[in-house]
Amino acid sequence: MRSHIGPPGVIAPQITRVEPVCGTMSRMKPFLKWAGNKYQIIERIVAVLPPGTRLIEPFVGSGAVFLNTDYPHYILADANPDLINLYQQLKRGGQAFIEQCCAYFTPENNTTGAFYSLRMKFNLTTDRTEKAALFVYLNKHCYNGLCRYNAGGAYNVPFGRYAKPYFPAREMMAFLARAGRASFQHATFVETMQQAQVGDVVYCDPPYVPLSSTAKFTSYSATAFGAAEQAQLAAQAESLLARGIPVVISNHDTEVTRTVYQNASQQHYFPVQRFISCNGKNRNKVNEMLAVYR
Repeated sequence: MRSHIGPPGVIAPQITRVEPVCGTMSRMKPFLKWAGNKYQIIERIVAVLPPGTRLIEPFVGSGAVFLNTDYPHYILADANPDLINLYQQLKRGGQAFIEQCCAYFTPENNTTGAFYSLRMKFNLTTDRTEKAALFVYLNKHCYNGLCRYNAGGAYNVPFGRYAKPYFPAREMMAFLARAGRASFQHATFVETMQQAQVGDVVYCDPPYVPLSSTAKFTSYSATAFGAAEQAQLAAQAESLLARGIPVVISNHDTEVTRTVYQNASQQHYFPVQRFISCNGKNRNKVNEMLAVYR
């Protein structure tokens, strides 16, 4: 049996449940492009995540860790309200919402004029469902899949000029199949981590410490995340560890992060291929770290 997702005449395969990562099992890919997406290193993250009754992610991003772990329950939070609204609308609307998103993926909408018109519509609309559907459109049609806002909180990434942007019907259905386990929350990382109880596991993927003084892109929401927030995150992790709640934090491997997270029980380092860069020639390997508090 096949299910219909998309414009008339377009038939998508029926989506069946895909098991999360465990040993050699297949990985589940996020449906959003996202800077810092953890899909490519999910095995390394899973290897240091302990078992628990609930996984808490204060920086859920594209949801790669959520999709590739198998905890009974999840709290998935982020400071980006548009991202959380999208996940809430997908969970609530199901296949009908996916079809609404798909309707924007037409040749007519893959033009410069249509993109900027729909970007303005996204910034102005108060309809939460429409805004969520437009967020998917912008994510796949904008430059490099970036998510960026100006000082006034308006989404301002330019047109990406892709020949045929991919609509992620299968990936959205896979996300939806797991969404019943999750509570999606628009919250700060402090508010989210304060919900943790004994038995929970916390995984944090914050905006990364810049690799150089010229690399200043440290936020995917209108709120900055700098040195003070990195130190606050480390303090929160230490506080949870003192209560018996394990925390794992991802970041660039730099002198700054080695110092900020020096009280972690373990620090793991490894190279990672960079996939989102302003210059395609600069998509080379950078060093990553996992700070483990357990």
